[in-house]
Amino acid sequence: MLQSLRRIVQEVNSTRDLDQVLEIIVLGVKTAIDADVCSVYLLDDVENTENKFTLMATDGLNSDLIGQVNMGYDAGLVGLVAQRADPLSLDDAQQHPRFQLVPGLNEEKYHSFVGIPITHHKNVLGVLVVQSEPVQHFSQYVVNFLVTIAAQLAGAITNAQASIQVPAQQKQKIKQQRIVKTGHKTLVSNRRPLIGQPGAPGVAIGEAVSFVSSISLEAIPDKQATDIEDEIHIFHLSLEAVRRDIKSLSQQLISDGMAEEDVAIFDAYLLMLNSKSLTESIDNKIYAGNWAAGALRDTILEHVNSFNELENPYLRERAKDIQDLGQMLYEQMQVDKDHPLDVLSKDKIIVAEDLSATVLADIKANNVAGIVLKSGSRTSHVAILARALGVPTVVGVSELPTIELDGSQLIVDGYSGQVFISPPESIINEYTHLIFQEKELFDKLKTLRKEPATTIDGVNIPLYANTGLVADITPSKKSGAEGIGLYRTEYPFMIRQQFPGEEEQSQIYHEVMSAFAPRPVVLRTLDIGGDKSLSYFPIKEDNPFLGWRGIRVTLDHPEIFMIQLRSMMIASIGLNNLNILFPMISSINELEDALELLERAYRELLNEDYKVQMPKVGVMVEVPSMIFQMRRIASLVDFVSIGSNDLIQYLLAVDRNNNNVASLYESLHPSVLIAIRQVIDEAHKEGVPVSVCGEMASDPLAVILLLGMSIDSLSTSVASLPSIKWLIRNFSQQEAKKLLDDALKMKDAKLIKSLLSNTLEKKRLGGLIRAGG
Repeated sequence: MLQSLRRIVQEVNSTRDLDQVLEIIVLGVKTAIDADVCSVYLLDDVENTENKFTLMATDGLNSDLIGQVNMGYDAGLVGLVAQRADPLSLDDAQQHPRFQLVPGLNEEKYHSFVGIPITHHKNVLGVLVVQSEPVQHFSQYVVNFLVTIAAQLAGAITNAQASIQVPAQQKQKIKQQRIVKTGHKTLVSNRRPLIGQPGAPGVAIGEAVSFVSSISLEAIPDKQATDIEDEIHIFHLSLEAVRRDIKSLSQQLISDGMAEEDVAIFDAYLLMLNSKSLTESIDNKIYAGNWAAGALRDTILEHVNSFNELENPYLRERAKDIQDLGQMLYEQMQVDKDHPLDVLSKDKIIVAEDLSATVLADIKANNVAGIVLKSGSRTSHVAILARALGVPTVVGVSELPTIELDGSQLIVDGYSGQVFISPPESIINEYTHLIFQEKELFDKLKTLRKEPATTIDGVNIPLYANTGLVADITPSKKSGAEGIGLYRTEYPFMIRQQFPGEEEQSQIYHEVMSAFAPRPVVLRTLDIGGDKSLSYFPIKEDNPFLGWRGIRVTLDHPEIFMIQLRSMMIASIGLNNLNILFPMISSINELEDALELLERAYRELLNEDYKVQMPKVGVMVEVPSMIFQMRRIASLVDFVSIGSNDLIQYLLAVDRNNNNVASLYESLHPSVLIAIRQVIDEAHKEGVPVSVCGEMASDPLAVILLLGMSIDSLSTSVASLPSIKWLIRNFSQQEAKKLLDDALKMKDAKLIKSLLSNTLEKKRLGGLIRAGG
């Protein structure tokens, strides 16, 4: 049965066509467990407003009724399985009170029954059903097998439902529906938006530009070839280029002293590339209408599946060689294409699996309308950078059909996390009006630029800007920021091919500090690791967020740390507005070691006749262990900055970049609020000011509660600063303290959000947290 499972999984993964997936499942499962019937019922909440499950595929029942048999949650055993969202195994299903005989389906003679819910992110998408004639018990082993198959089917269904929203002209024409076996046509119409997480606020309407860095063969979608001869040309150019590369590499290895028998694999690659069965199959698939990449995918995976079925283990291993070869060909196909970021404009929307911070750093805010990413979360560094750029962004769209969307019209709602594909005129008109309202609101906020962020009862809250790009300095000044509350020094490191030297770093830091002098600038020391890496200094770990990152790296590499500390102090000569911030401190010993190196760098510079001054020093509170030693830690520094993004993920044990648990990441979780209030209270006992530089400082709801905790200052994204200032000017601190007291009596973040959202709506400030004014 395990071999059958592997074969079914491989076949399912080799196709993105739902018809084929359902056929593979029902035929494969029936054969694997020697059952008489295997059927699949899928929820059709588009065509059926009553949420009914439709028979979509069967092997064993009357296939003429595919697409016509519907069962609600309250009907039959299928409805019961969906209702319970739990497997159901019955020795004699016809004796169960929920058994419902469907006329004409021909299931009268089948007694034993197993139903498995097909679930995705807690939602039941359908039911997998197996039946046999005799009254018998299906073993737990069989049930476990079916649960595994259902999990595979869930992924295939969500991928298919996402891709079918793409207009027909943007992808290969859907094959003739094989209604006798699958009835897939009932799923074809879908106007619902894709759902992700809000990455950066704002609304954008524009044309999708797909950005693909590297994807596996299995992930390549079908796409209609707009110019067949051009696709043939692309394939054969790639074929010749890969042949040349393999020959060159083989010859290079031999000239380097490697034995010819050790490089024989490259001869095997060349034989495969010269195989007519491979090249002619790809050509034929292109002539049939598929684009070159899709034809390559189908041919390679067909060969892989054939080899995997062979008995000889040596020959089965060759399947991996064929897949590697296919990957080489696909990557070569991408080489000569224009980089999608080269064609950006203010009416384009980037669609991608993911974007690195270095790619995003190259994008100017006025060069793109919006961003949609399949991965990431609202606190990933890509989302943070998008907010700094003021680009409406939705992240974590797990069902995003990245490549198929290229050229489609999209609406990106960065407030709700929704993405509309080829929306109807009514939706376009609605969002066009919201964009107009949003512009009116921003124009109103611009008038506050020179006004202080002072509460109604006279409490001033200095607002600083978060940045890591020199290009952000001018926008930061124009926003009315009173300084830089967090300059992420890792970004200049990330866009280079080697560590920048002392002089190069000093120039960067001087430019930032001189732009704001005499206002304060907080430079955070190098914070790499986690989701921030350097191409020339790779850190590969199983748990990067819990591993070697932040101050741990720089303390282990004092040669890097000392150069940076010296550069910062040299850059501050004559300006005297430098503040240095140490990230990822988890113990007093680490803080003392960092302070000792700072003192050493300071003494060195004095001995070299530099007219430097010892800067103010702060510590980031990101690791929960800091909370319980806060007063002692505060006594060693000049200021404290709460890095809420990491602090929250560590407090709640939630990887902020993991879509499976992203919904558990809650900045308004009562425990998070209690922890932050304790940090503020303990630091204040030592007379040390506290700021928040994480994303909480840009969240209007969280800022209300931070006001109530007597926060001293906030450091926000440039795009958020005007709205946070407007919020502060419409609240008194006493009112915020009352709301904090009420919030801390509530059991969860949902209730707290409701309390704060209602408060904003009553004050006519709802435009700060949703689209429109």
